Amino acid sequence: MIQTIINGIMLGGIFAILGVGMTIIFGIVKLTNLAHGEFVIIGAYASTLLANALGVDPILTLIITIPLMFVIGVVLQSVLINRVMLQGSEPALLVTFGLSIILQDAMLLLFSADAKKANVPYNSSTIPLPGGLYIPVLDLILLVISLVTILVLTLFLRRTYMGRAIRATSDDIVAASLMGVSIKKSYAIAMGIAMATAAVAGLCVGMRWTFYSSSGSSYLLRAFGVVVIGGMGSIPGALVGGLVFGLAQAFGGANYGLLASYIVLIIMLIVRPQGLFSK
Repeated sequence: MIQTIINGIMLGGIFAILGVGMTIIFGIVKLTNLAHGEFVIIGAYASTLLANALGVDPILTLIITIPLMFVIGVVLQSVLINRVMLQGSEPALLVTFGLSIILQDAMLLLFSADAKKANVPYNSSTIPLPGGLYIPVLDLILLVISLVTILVLTLFLRRTYMGRAIRATSDDIVAASLMGVSIKKSYAIAMGIAMATAAVAGLCVGMRWTFYSSSGSSYLLRAFGVVVIGGMGSIPGALVGGLVFGLAQAFGGANYGLLASYIVLIIMLIVRPQGLFSK
């Protein structure tokens, strides 16, 4: 039981970082990004290929992938999605759906359908605990990376001028614009941040699991489950939702883990459809 809880918490950290990017976009831009899973897989490919090419630990590739994905997110929001959002939220939703299809086919063309995984020397290492328990070293590292990312993101949104401007935009677009906040710039920065977290999530996915060019949809569903459980637009909710989702999967085991996670999601939709931390 205790070992299962440990494994669930480790998984929960990865699921939390999967959901953070989606919850940011929904909370600020009021848009459900259906291409989020593909962006996570792009981050996984980027970290894996860079690590193999440079001969370094995949974690070090975040120095490159985070700024790169941030810039891509800013450009994507500024050039495409901001213009489409003038027509309403439905066209923007369809654009993200189209992007997911285009990106999935592009990854299939570039990287083929072969499985990929970022192998590291400590992949199977464990830290022994009393009573025959253990903590997987890789899972612990990924949990720390996820928690640090969420902490930095929270401090940015609460302590910086741009972070406060983004939160103001999320609360009231009209009031924020009257106070001199650029709504389009806030949206662009928010998308850039979401893409940067997708780079971190991609690293975690690439180091933890085997992935394919078509894996984006499965991770989109996991991210959606985390966001629904925690509450749409809540970063602390994404953390708690990830832990709940991870614990459910750990208790479900290898055969019924995802089923158990989605059962918890359905129960949450019935009991508290707004999520645990929704306003």
